[in-house]
Parts: sequence; C-alpha cells; structure tokens
Amino acid sequence: MVILFSARMSTKHQEALKQKYPDLTFIFSDRMPEAKKELPHADIIVTYGEDLNDELISQAEKLKWIMVISAGLDQMPFKAIAERGIMVTNVRGIHKVPMAEYAISMLLQVYRQEKQLITNEKEAVWDRSVRMKEITGRKMIVLGTGAIGQEVARLAKAFQMTTYGVSRSGRPVDYFDETYKIDELDQLLPKADFIVSVLPSTKETKYLLTDDHFSMMNNEAVFLNMGRGDLVRSSTLIKAIQANEIAHAVLDVMEEEPLPEDHPFWKEENVTITPHLSGISPNYVPRALDIFEQNLNKFLKDEKDFINQIDVSRGY
Repeated sequence: MVILFSARMSTKHQEALKQKYPDLTFIFSDRMPEAKKELPHADIIVTYGEDLNDELISQAEKLKWIMVISAGLDQMPFKAIAERGIMVTNVRGIHKVPMAEYAISMLLQVYRQEKQLITNEKEAVWDRSVRMKEITGRKMIVLGTGAIGQEVARLAKAFQMTTYGVSRSGRPVDYFDETYKIDELDQLLPKADFIVSVLPSTKETKYLLTDDHFSMMNNEAVFLNMGRGDLVRSSTLIKAIQANEIAHAVLDVMEEEPLPEDHPFWKEENVTITPHLSGISPNYVPRALDIFEQNLNKFLKDEKDFINQIDVSRGY
C-alpha cells in the first residue's frame, strides 16, 4: 500500500510514521508538483487540500482515500472525487484550542484598548484616561456550533457570558445557553455584544451577512470573523464601521488574501487585521497526524467508522 504525502512533513514525523507502519510504503513530498509523478501508485493521499484538481484525481488511478490535514475543503474537486467513490476525511476540530484562544484574546484586545496602550508605550505617553471595558457578563453570538464554536462558547463561560449558537440545524449544543437556526439570526443580532463567526465557506454561507444584518447590530458590538472571508463583503464591513453600526471588526479572514496594501481596512482604526493565523499552533501537525493514524488503523482493518468522514456530495 502506497501513502503519498503532498503535505510537507518534518523528518521527525516522517521517521515516526515509517517506524509505526513498516509494512506500508510512504512517499513524502514538499508539494504537489513533486508528488505528481507518484499519483498513479497512491492508494492514499495526505494533502492540505488546495493542491488537487480534476486532472490530478484522474491520474490517481488506485486512489481510495484522501486525508486532508486541514479543516477547509473549499478548493477540493468533489465532483471528480464522488464519481470515483473516493473517501475524504479531514481534521475538523483540531483548530478549536488555538482559534478559541484567539477569539477571546481579540475581544479582550478591543475591550482593554490594547492597540492604544501599545501606541502609548511606544510614544512614552502615560495616559490613565484610556477607556477600559470588561468582557465579563456580555452576550455572545457564535455563528457555527461545531468543535471550534463550542470551544469559543466554553471559554466565554469562564467570563460568565450568555452564549447563543447559530447553525443550520439549530440543535442544542453544549456550552450554548440557546441555539437557533441561521434563518432566526435577525432576532438575535440586536442583543449581542460580540458576534463571532467560525462558519466554513459553503453555498449557504457565502455572503450570508448583508448590510441589513449589520444595521440590526448593537452599535457597541464587536464582530469577529475567523471562519471564511466570503461570509461578508468587504464593502459591507467598511460601511458598517464608517457608519458606526458596530464598534469594531476583528478579521482573520478576508475576501481577498493576502489583503492588498492599499485596502481601506488597514487604515480603519476600528478594524483589527490578522493574516489568517488564528488556527496556527505548534501542536497542529501532531494533532492532525493523530487523527490520520487513527483513521489509517481503521482503514487497514477495513472498518467503517472513520473520524471526520466528509459527505462528498455536500462538501463538508
């Protein structure tokens, strides 16, 4: 059995896999151009998900399983994959710790005026009139109640927040006081101090939030998006900030990435930009490989209860 990696792995991780599975053939590549010549031999491909297309799937004649060691599946050629009956799994959930920490840290950054404090420190300004606020006891809406959303809500509970979860199904989920369907969002928005989105990019979520949604928000609200940049148009966010419909936007994901140097977001005082790094952690690869190994063991035993198996007809 041949397992082809187009996702770059350190020598340490490569050697560990070879030792654990001495009867399997591992081919490690830094990226798909290097891996491409081995595609016809691969039974399993381990990828970050953005380097596959219809042509490459057709070349992988023996392929049975694609392990995507990221959560995002936006660029996967699902039609070609479905036609071949290839299984897809991902590492949904491993981002929950760093992303939840990011969310809480950014809300604290806004409420504790850290941008201003850092500027004052650089300029040697001693100013005790900087307006501080507390996040404790606030109301938070989380768009997306999967593993990441639940972890955000769990940490919010440490600050005694009221948490509202919004999802396609609206089913009850741990750490949320109340849960709602997406089409019930309008009634929630005026209540919230914080709106945090962890939604993936799907047909249903693309440009889900509109000008009308931001006009409904509390003008003291903080909007934080660390899901996907196509949840809301940049023009809608700029308008909401400039019209004081919300107090602040924290954006780890944008419509266009990297964000151009001349983009108006950079100049807005009440926008915080980070370069799509909320999920980065030194524990990322070990957590991803742990899921891969659990699924590989199931695959070798011909079991069916795979972790994070994707419905290729839906793309998630």
